[in-house]
Amino acid sequence: MSRIAIVNGLLADPAGDAPAPGVVLIEGDRIVAAGTVDVPSDAERIDAQGLVVAPGLVDLGVFATDKPAFHFGGITRAALMPDQSAPLDEVGLIRQATRAGKPDFWVHPIAAATRGLAGHEMAEIGLMQAAGAKAVGTGRQWIADSGVMLRILSYSSGLGLTVIAHAEDGGLTAKAVATSGETATRLGLPHAPACAEAMAIARDLMLVRQTGATIHFRLVTTRAGFDLIRAAKAEGLRVTCGISPAYLFLNDQAVTDFRTFTRLSPPLRSEEDRQASLAAVADGTVDVITSSHDPRGPEDKRLPFADAAPGMAGAETLLALSLNLVRDGLVSMGRLMALLSANPARILGVNAGSLTSDAAADLIFVDADVPWIVDSGRMAAAAGNTPFDRLPVQGRVRRIMKGGQFL
Repeated sequence: MSRIAIVNGLLADPAGDAPAPGVVLIEGDRIVAAGTVDVPSDAERIDAQGLVVAPGLVDLGVFATDKPAFHFGGITRAALMPDQSAPLDEVGLIRQATRAGKPDFWVHPIAAATRGLAGHEMAEIGLMQAAGAKAVGTGRQWIADSGVMLRILSYSSGLGLTVIAHAEDGGLTAKAVATSGETATRLGLPHAPACAEAMAIARDLMLVRQTGATIHFRLVTTRAGFDLIRAAKAEGLRVTCGISPAYLFLNDQAVTDFRTFTRLSPPLRSEEDRQASLAAVADGTVDVITSSHDPRGPEDKRLPFADAAPGMAGAETLLALSLNLVRDGLVSMGRLMALLSANPARILGVNAGSLTSDAAADLIFVDADVPWIVDSGRMAAAAGNTPFDRLPVQGRVRRIMKGGQFL
């Protein structure tokens, strides 16, 4: 079995703090050791040339597999949402999805919780788990029927699967495209109150308390929502939550000129909620940062704001935008890699996203300070629908390794 020693790098260990000099020793497709390591004489030496060496990103909740964007952004594993042209609600579709990234990246399908994502009849979750599903998801909608959600949580708990939930009460948000407030009112956009998020979270937490299930709220974006998550964690409930960079660095004023690239689900929030989101990242309430990658072409975005499809191309800006959290002193580099790699891998139940012994040898070499400008017209993604067009950022992936092989 071949041995590789990555030397002269700064290791960004999710279990650590600041990047530190060290060696990563790899045998086959697994990490053997990382840190202060004696390099075997028969190991092939790879010079990292002072770059940050970190686990490949594990993107928990993408809506499309997109090789160029994933490679640009350093994503080695992607959890694919069930919201596809044919919802991932049967075994054959799950098997097909698991093969979608080979040999370039790993795809971990999220099984649809209900048939057709309609929210009524529970799908064959056990069979889909056997076919490769790593979690169960409600998709981009809330399951209104509490009885159905109770059964999904109970059944998934018995299988050891996390339920990935959308946190918006559909009775309030059904036709809304913006958050209630001055901006939505001035623009005349259909809107819903931000409390729709907390209402959905509160209901689901009650069901988690009843069933003992594990739940992950894919995107939490409001102060009230984070307060509920904090209280649930303090109580000992098995709950985690995520966020994407858009809700950390943009507020609802970004939709002022009807830019459909800012049409997201859930919609952008107030400045108060944006600040609450940053605080939730800093204090450990947020467990995951995801790109929510959803490339949409002109047929979906070159429309009136209320008619445009939600979503943004986020894979290739995920790392660069998230590095702002380190520069602003909100998190350490190690904590950032936990948010981007180790925690999502743990939620999915895959042995990846870390530098520990026997973890998958999925690594990225990062130049953390190199500047570049986001350009929607030149993105590697299948479409350039980013709300961060023309934004100067720092940090790029220079090399990427999957399973001990450089891509």
